[in-house]
Amino acid sequence: MAELIVALDVPNKAAVAKTLATLGDAVDFYKIGLELFTAEGPDIVRLVRDAGKRVFLDLKLHDIPRTVERAVRSIGGLGAELATIHASGGKAMIRAAADAAAEFGANAPKILAVTCLTSLDQGDLDDLGVSRAMPAQVEALGLLAITNGADGIVCSPKEVAAMNRVLIPAAQGRPVCFITPGVRPAGAAVGDQKRIATPAGAVRDGSTHLVVGRPILEAPDPVAAARAIRAEMDAALA
Repeated sequence: MAELIVALDVPNKAAVAKTLATLGDAVDFYKIGLELFTAEGPDIVRLVRDAGKRVFLDLKLHDIPRTVERAVRSIGGLGAELATIHASGGKAMIRAAADAAAEFGANAPKILAVTCLTSLDQGDLDDLGVSRAMPAQVEALGLLAITNGADGIVCSPKEVAAMNRVLIPAAQGRPVCFITPGVRPAGAAVGDQKRIATPAGAVRDGSTHLVVGRPILEAPDPVAAARAIRAEMDAALA
């Protein structure tokens, strides 16, 4: 069964508390990103955890291996279930993150490697001097991550089917998480995302976790929006 994660793309603790109260038991998994974590610090993770919710801490760590190793230890101590690093940090950094997470045993945060941000397209890769086409770049970074201990990747829903075919064999029996932002119900505004798919399409293509923010948070009825997306995900697997 695929998981629905709601992105807490809100500015402060008060907005988080309001969102948790509004969505209630319709959502039990939330993403805390850089904006919110920078504003409120580790206490915001504790607040969401104390409300009985699961946390995906999306800080996209990218630094020297030792620094990332220590940061992952701190993340593990906060009780986050998922945490992100940049695959482009290299194999030593990926391995350091994976090894630090493993120290928490059964409660280890799963380390997810970001391949290419969903706000990027081929023109952006060209600007960065990346010679590979987008699918090849995502595949190369995904393989680098999985073969060096990461538990999964973050990628566009446009690449997730291909990544399932490549990474599941590479994991040699380990389960692989495929987290896809850039998910928009049919008719929803695209916003700043360039490589998107519907919830049903993403799940059918192999997404294990769908990250959805504005289509739920900005809906006239956020609870109904969350439940409709959850129902669409479930129907896709029926």
